[in-house]
Amino acid sequence: MVNHIVLFKLKEYPAAEKKAIIAELKEMLEGLQGKIAELKFIEVGANYEVEAKSYDIALVTHFESIEGLDVYRVHPEHLKVTERMKQVVSERAAVDYFF
Repeated sequence: MVNHIVLFKLKEYPAAEKKAIIAELKEMLEGLQGKIAELKFIEVGANYEVEAKSYDIALVTHFESIEGLDVYRVHPEHLKVTERMKQVVSERAAVDYFF
């Protein structure tokens, strides 16, 4: 199995707008479950502190193989989410490992 973890930091927004964007992104990401067969598990967490200097959203996904992760990366449903992320995210960090 492959664990794919991604952290996202949003651009600067007023707190209320930031909360709304986080909720939108969380819903979009969680909505990938069932749309991409290779995606075996997904968990999306929002930082409890909206004004934190750290990352705002954590994404944890599991795949049976690197090939499955590669399918996910280019899947049209994932690319829709990616396009929205590009509009609102300032920083991204990711790690992939076998478990």
